[in-house]
Amino acid sequence: MKLSQLQYDQEAVVEKVSDNELSLKLLEMGLLPGETVSLENIAPFGDPIAIRVGEYKMCIRLQDADYVEVKLK
Repeated sequence: MKLSQLQYDQEAVVEKVSDNELSLKLLEMGLLPGETVSLENIAPFGDPIAIRVGEYKMCIRLQDADYVEVKLK
């Protein structure tokens, strides 16, 4: 499943980021394989989304969230 398909209050574990350039950026921000993520907020027009990663919240564009593979807990 893709991170962009996550629903409110669902928790998932990051499996991989399929885009090499984006993966480096997201890894630096703490979105690592094995981290637990959950959907916190969605912007009024649906993009970007706010996700909780570990102990903090980050925003990510839906276009970028499509490259993040997650597995539901």
